[in-house]
Amino acid sequence: FSSRTLWRLGYSARLLKTNNFRTAAANTSFPAVWMLLAQYSGRIPRLFVVVKKNRFFTMPDTVEDKADLELYSPHPGVRGMTQLNREAFKRTVVVPVLKVKKETINTLLKSLKHVVLQRPGLKRVVEDPGDEDSRLLILDRHKIPEFSLGESEQEVLKQLHVHPEVSKYNLELTYENFKSEEILRAVLPEGQDVTSGFSRVGHIAHLNLRDHQLPYRHLIGQVIIDKNPGITCVVNKTNIIDSTYRNFQMEVLAGESNLVTKVKENNIVYELDFSKVYWNPRLSTEHSRIVELLKPGDVLFDVFAGIGPFAIPAAKKKCHVFANDLNPESYNWLLHNCRLNKVDKKIKAFNMDGRDFLLGPVREELSKELPLQKEEQKTSFHIVMNLPALAIEFLDAFRHLLVREPCGTADLPMVHCYGFSKHENPAKDIQERAEASLGTSLDGRCSTYLVRNVAPNKEMLCISFQIPADILYKRPCPDEAKPASKRLCTSNKFSEEKFLS
Repeated sequence: FSSRTLWRLGYSARLLKTNNFRTAAANTSFPAVWMLLAQYSGRIPRLFVVVKKNRFFTMPDTVEDKADLELYSPHPGVRGMTQLNREAFKRTVVVPVLKVKKETINTLLKSLKHVVLQRPGLKRVVEDPGDEDSRLLILDRHKIPEFSLGESEQEVLKQLHVHPEVSKYNLELTYENFKSEEILRAVLPEGQDVTSGFSRVGHIAHLNLRDHQLPYRHLIGQVIIDKNPGITCVVNKTNIIDSTYRNFQMEVLAGESNLVTKVKENNIVYELDFSKVYWNPRLSTEHSRIVELLKPGDVLFDVFAGIGPFAIPAAKKKCHVFANDLNPESYNWLLHNCRLNKVDKKIKAFNMDGRDFLLGPVREELSKELPLQKEEQKTSFHIVMNLPALAIEFLDAFRHLLVREPCGTADLPMVHCYGFSKHENPAKDIQERAEASLGTSLDGRCSTYLVRNVAPNKEMLCISFQIPADILYKRPCPDEAKPASKRLCTSNKFSEEKFLS
């Protein structure tokens, strides 16, 4: 395996032990680690799956599955279709059936369940056109390839007084009988990747189609609407998230063009305009993880708050919340969702640049609250910086943010900063970049958490650390006669220059 894969494996083992099960057990089972690895990365080394499949994973590409695809697939004439014609998917396949009296059918279904057709969306029992007192039980053609039953099945039929003759039946398959993956696999060119997965945001399905899929995009959109109840709009992202406001251009592929939607995450309802603000349903677990670190009375500064997925649940937890976002649309939806969730009195919202927010409201609040800390009633301060493409570049704003004598270590604010990495060792990469921005070493003073795999060889991580006192504080010098530029205490200046050199 590559060093990246091994890093993921070791990282996932630690996550499994500390964050998913929260157990004191020292040993983590190897298969369970790989399952967690699959959850975070979306990829499991194929060799490992083949070896271990009977223990925890069922291989999809078995001989039977391939035969199933050939037998129960749409009409081959749909290959290359770009405008959806549902009638063209019809086909008829010949399957084995048993003629059974109505009163016997339920008993026989249980006794022969291992050879009865089990395909979702298809009836196993159909009317007998020649006898209203009988029914036809459809059998699995893979289990009855020669249209004759084995000895054990015939013995069951004998006991139930059912004639053992297997007949042939023309089973009509229509568009409604096929799953979205089967439809798209039949339509797209052979050998091309089939995308049927999407992110769901309320009634909207959000796709990231590849170039070879674009000619079929409107058909793909309609199939997703047809096969997923509640989806009424399908969109495809047409550019990367590189704007200041973290939104992206999108094309409506099918359905209504209403992009104002409602989502529910961790029992909290949010409303948003998906075309104007950033929302990612894959971050639900991460939002919950950070909020679980907070206790009532803590202070949360959310520097890039979006529409409030960190801020609102924190306020529900009776924390004091300061939430900021530069995007005016995100700010307005943040205010709306605060009112919607009845926490508008508990959150102070700002529409500012992230750096201005740190140097303004955050500095002001910390300057006011940190000196008031009492030993018997400690308040924790948390600063969340969820702008993975840029957040690390804002860490330099903490350099000598406060002018006073340093407080105790326990009072130092905790930062949770997100970043992307394509490095072979993402955790090391994120730490080194954070250190360069802060101007100090974080060895032994930080933890990194793998949030998710964003793309092949691209990870999203969160680095958490308490801001070191010699970085956060600029000590007032006793010699007030010195020019302002000379008043930086020697100890602070030395420690910073030593690291930067």
